[in-house]
Amino acid sequence: MSTTPDLITPHGSTPTGVFADAAGYLSAVEAHDPAAKQSAFGAGGVPNYISLGAGVQSSVMALMAAHGELPRVEAAIFADTQAEPESVMRWLSLLEGFIAAAKHPFPVIRVTAGSLVEGSLRIGTREDGRKWIKGHVPAFVKKPDGSMGPLWRTCTADYKLAPLLRKQRELAGVKRGQKTVALNSWIGISIDEAHRMKPSREPWARNVWPLIEAGMKRYDCLRWMEAKGYPKPPRSACTFCPFHSDAEWHRLKTQELDAFAHAVAYERRLQAVSAETGCHAGRVTLHRSGANIDEVDFDPSGTQGQQEFFGNECEGMCGV
Repeated sequence: MSTTPDLITPHGSTPTGVFADAAGYLSAVEAHDPAAKQSAFGAGGVPNYISLGAGVQSSVMALMAAHGELPRVEAAIFADTQAEPESVMRWLSLLEGFIAAAKHPFPVIRVTAGSLVEGSLRIGTREDGRKWIKGHVPAFVKKPDGSMGPLWRTCTADYKLAPLLRKQRELAGVKRGQKTVALNSWIGISIDEAHRMKPSREPWARNVWPLIEAGMKRYDCLRWMEAKGYPKPPRSACTFCPFHSDAEWHRLKTQELDAFAHAVAYERRLQAVSAETGCHAGRVTLHRSGANIDEVDFDPSGTQGQQEFFGNECEGMCGV
């Protein structure tokens, strides 16, 4: 575990024992990458890059670095799926300005693999004439027996992780076939989401979690923002993400009408593509109830399933 001094302990919190929830995960990470034990906050002489999701945790992490409360960062990289709510894109523009105006500014770089909407609805045809969907979001399938289950997904890997890694490789000058660590990739996971921590799949990138090292929960991140006079960031996820809690669906439906309408339209297109290809065992929906989202009576206090589903999300890249 890091022996970094009390560099970024959030006000009102106690560093003693804050790693209890994350200890098992950090031990597993250290077993995978022994150098990670000494690399908290980016030690080891390699550059630091922030994997920016533009949600609460990664935004706080970026601003803390810009304020000098974390070590130097070369850049923050935001992978745009072209399917985020307008609130997220407005916040990203604000965040870029806040970072630029801070004591230790760094560039925020936007990258994209294209439109997740179009990519996840693209139909391919095999040699035998059978059709298939080339991309997948974790929508739910209602099977003939009435049971529900999520689909296999590729959205995070293809539209978040892949373009981010390409840009990191470019910026750090990673050579083809390189096996030595060339950079630290900062990921905005707080200790209340420590189960989402995963080591990098690339030998040249080392994942580190400054908020874990600081013992910060999501609530602490919000308090830090408030103390510094910053507005509260939105939750960062695509408009149609099936991992939304009922509370988030309710917020979109009542506060971001365009985003909710976008999700409704996407669900209908997904259902049409599913029916055309016959790829799924039953009817697909974005809500775990099996009903179309424009027919669901959302519980504004409901968080059922969100922690479980985001906990399985690839690389901890969404929702932060």
